[in-house]
Parts: sequence; structure tokens; C-alpha cells
Amino acid sequence: MSKIEIGEVFTISDENNEEQEVEVLATMTLENTEYVAVSFAEDLKEENDEDIDVFFLKVDEEGDFAAIESDDEFDKVSSMFDEMMDEEETTDPN
Repeated sequence: MSKIEIGEVFTISDENNEEQEVEVLATMTLENTEYVAVSFAEDLKEENDEDIDVFFLKVDEEGDFAAIESDDEFDKVSSMFDEMMDEEETTDPN
């Protein structure tokens, strides 16, 4: 699989095997593992000021998405994403 780009839309199956479209908000590498932050594409299309739900997925060796299973791993990825968003806000000229 080629490198995942911000803005790409993928279809994933949820816990009920229902397909959902998600859009990549950010990619990050932590301890030699790639992760993506995604949100439901439908939520992103709605133009409102409500907080959107962000989910983190691990990218496995085949380039497929996998759930993050440990709380410690999730906390590290979540903190890294928060830092990236804080940096983006401080460098955004608007």
C-alpha cells in the first residue's frame, strides 16, 4: 500500500460490520509504527462548530488499519496528535 495522505477517504467496517467512510486527518509515526487519526467523512462535511470525533488506528505491515488495543499505546498516540494540533494552531496565520 502506498503512503497514506491527509485528506484520503477510506471505507472501514465498524464493530457491527457496517461500512463507514473515514477521512484521514493526520498521520504520525511513533516507535517505528505508523498511525492515522481519522474522523467520519460525513461529520467532516457538516459545516458546524461542534467537536468532531477523532479515532486513532494503527497501520499494520500490510498497510491495513488495525485497532489500538492497549490504553498505554492509545495515550501515547493521542498525546502526539494533540501536540501536532497545538503546533498547527500556533503556526496558523489565521
